[in-house]
Amino acid sequence: MKETVDKLVEWLQQQIKQTGVKGLLVGVSGGIDSAVVAHLIKRAAPENSLGVIMPCKSTAADMEHAQDVINSCDINAVTVDLSETHDVMYNTIRNQLKQKDQWEERNDKLADANLRARLRMSTLYTLATNYNYLVVGTDNAAEWYTGYFTKFGDGGVDILPIVNFTKTEVRELAKYLGVPDQVVTKKPSADLWEGQTDEAEMGTTYDIIDAYLKGEEIPDADKKIIEDLHKRTEHKRIGAAQFNLKG
Repeated sequence: MKETVDKLVEWLQQQIKQTGVKGLLVGVSGGIDSAVVAHLIKRAAPENSLGVIMPCKSTAADMEHAQDVINSCDINAVTVDLSETHDVMYNTIRNQLKQKDQWEERNDKLADANLRARLRMSTLYTLATNYNYLVVGTDNAAEWYTGYFTKFGDGGVDILPIVNFTKTEVRELAKYLGVPDQVVTKKPSADLWEGQTDEAEMGTTYDIIDAYLKGEEIPDADKKIIEDLHKRTEHKRIGAAQFNLKG
């Protein structure tokens, strides 16, 4: 594990050198993935790393866990509360659509959640510009393969250090790095709405996705879910489709 962490830290330092920036920052949600990345960037750039806590109608427990992560790695931190910004923007859009009688109530929860993720992305890049830092992503292999991230939200980053690590491997990294136990053992959630959990939303578990990614046998129903998610979210991984007149 030490060798893996050393290689990750070295890779992060190479990204700083190659891009000419001063350091690295990450949004700290109180979840295990961002906790691991926070610990890694603190090791890679001890004096030039930043953890950003961005509450947006977030639970008190998640914010407490986010602060626990900050304390555990002793990283420089800033908190930007996006709750009011989100309310103003979302309500303005919703009111305009209702006036045109074009509001789709069935899409309300997802649109609301995705706006939260995209406001967080904008916040991270505003801070990154100020500090001349790179925005470091937190997607793991399971999330990347299934497309379980918001396009131009938590998927909008400069570099992805743990994207080739399964959720199981991320847990192992977390324990080695000293991530607080309450963060390691909590149910994964993207903090999109109250009571939301990743696994309930995806319809399968991270352990099953990890097994699939390792080529192991899994139930047919789960295999279909995973492959359907992968196919449906391909656009998130390859970028915008481009028309070519020449075919």
